Amino acid sequence: MSLEPASSLATPEVDKINLMGLSASGLGDLFEQMGEKRFRGTQILKWIHQMGICDLDQMTNLSKPLRARLAAVGEVRVPEVVSCQDSVDGTRKWLIRMDGGSCIEMVYIPERERGTLCVSSQIGCALDCAFCATGKQGFNRDLTAAEIIGQVWIAADSFNQFETAAPRRVTNVVMMGMGEPLMNLDNVVDAMNLMLDDNAYGLSKRRVTLSTAGVVPALEKLGDVADVSLAISLHAPNDELRNQLVPINRKYSLDQFIASAQRYLEKMPDKRRKITVEYTLMDRVNDRSEHARELAVLLRELPCKINLIPFNPFPGSEFKRVTNTALNRFRDILHGEGYTVTVRTTRGDDIAAACGQLAGQVNDKTRRQERYKKRLEEQQIVKVIG
Repeated sequence: MSLEPASSLATPEVDKINLMGLSASGLGDLFEQMGEKRFRGTQILKWIHQMGICDLDQMTNLSKPLRARLAAVGEVRVPEVVSCQDSVDGTRKWLIRMDGGSCIEMVYIPERERGTLCVSSQIGCALDCAFCATGKQGFNRDLTAAEIIGQVWIAADSFNQFETAAPRRVTNVVMMGMGEPLMNLDNVVDAMNLMLDDNAYGLSKRRVTLSTAGVVPALEKLGDVADVSLAISLHAPNDELRNQLVPINRKYSLDQFIASAQRYLEKMPDKRRKITVEYTLMDRVNDRSEHARELAVLLRELPCKINLIPFNPFPGSEFKRVTNTALNRFRDILHGEGYTVTVRTTRGDDIAAACGQLAGQVNDKTRRQERYKKRLEEQQIVKVIG
């Protein structure tokens, strides 16, 4: 982040810097330009992300004059929680309002040994996958790094303050909420780095996962700037079917997508790492035996494990949930071909928090989506919207 000299960092016409989204290095730069030592940045990082403190006046290892100077140029802004719902199975969903009035959704899935937070990266989504409720909302804008990591802050803070039953905690974060993370690469990477930072949330790189539908140019860059787990959303074993279900495939084919995922693995220091292949099964669409056998051939050279996801219906969807018979048959064929296969348990569907059901409240989506389409075409990334 480029910073102005401290004397001009904030004016009546310029918003204060949101410290929520700054790394230790970014905060160090800020303090350095204020004539202070860089280690102050790490102190602020711990206050915000480890202790959950947003009031600068409560950061007592900073002197009062320094706190006043910092308050003149920066603040800690947390997105607004509009509502919070709990499912009968323990899943929790937040509706969170961002600057501009639109809302995103975030989901927490508790399990015996871990708690997984599903975080959004955009308000809406421009990729318009046929089976996803988010894509039907249209696209509004990218989330900032502060708005992405702010979701993790909200979850951690709610568990610290309001849980009365067994303690909950965030052990895993998946970038699988609203939006395509690789369409917002810089902000997503900045937020994931805060998730990994020992002075912030201290998560293992194996416990932070980015899921992509196949934005190949950004995936090629990802391995140079991040070291996290990767999930690829396939949902079809051939280009003809995937073109219908995942429109970005018309620009970047399955072969290109899988080859790019393979190159991501090759950049990782841990050579035992595997990619998670996500495959949403829909009744009589992509759930046949021949689809399973075709998928087995397609993935033969990719070190991977396969996660089968029964489709979760949402209002207006044309698809139906896969039958148990077809699901078991599909899984057994892949098992027989030597793959590790898991079936994602449907969680939170009573509060529309299951995979593919997140919708939020996207305002002003038509005009903004057209501007986003133009931007993508100028960057020669995708031409699949509209």
